[in-house]
Amino acid sequence: MTRSTTVLAVKRDGKVVMGGDGQVTLGSTVVKQTARKVRRIADGQVLVGFAGGAADGMALLERLEGKLREHRGNLLRAAVELAKEWRTDRYLRRLEAVLLAADREHMLLISGSGDVIEPDEPVLAVGSGGDYARAAALALYRNTGLSAREIVEEALKIAAQMCVYTNDRFVIEEL
Repeated sequence: MTRSTTVLAVKRDGKVVMGGDGQVTLGSTVVKQTARKVRRIADGQVLVGFAGGAADGMALLERLEGKLREHRGNLLRAAVELAKEWRTDRYLRRLEAVLLAADREHMLLISGSGDVIEPDEPVLAVGSGGDYARAAALALYRNTGLSAREIVEEALKIAAQMCVYTNDRFVIEEL
């Protein structure tokens, strides 16, 4: 379900940075190299990235933005409400994607099984290259003074070297 992408978020020194690669894979074929899997929503106050089906990810992104409006920009509340709806709604249950969402206060993984997970350390990733990117980012976060943006860039480069479903054409957004 989460093949064909890598999305990584890091928070450090008051900055929140989220980046994703641009590769879209259909089976064993690369069909696009410049996809945009990371976006700004809620008047630029929230960063969202997705792994999984593009149409499913976009549908969930739009739902999350609606929940943010409904809950006056409260990301945690909006994420919980989306996860509840996603798990119980017949249509939404069929969507195959995972979301990362971050604002200046929270960094969350949101899934259709009802998960709303905030990591212990401010590093979170999803997708086929997510584990590689997260491991690299955690090592850089713990052992260097690199900025959040530099950590995201370097960790995504490492993931792109290791994961065949991840390329090095990154889209990076920062709050």
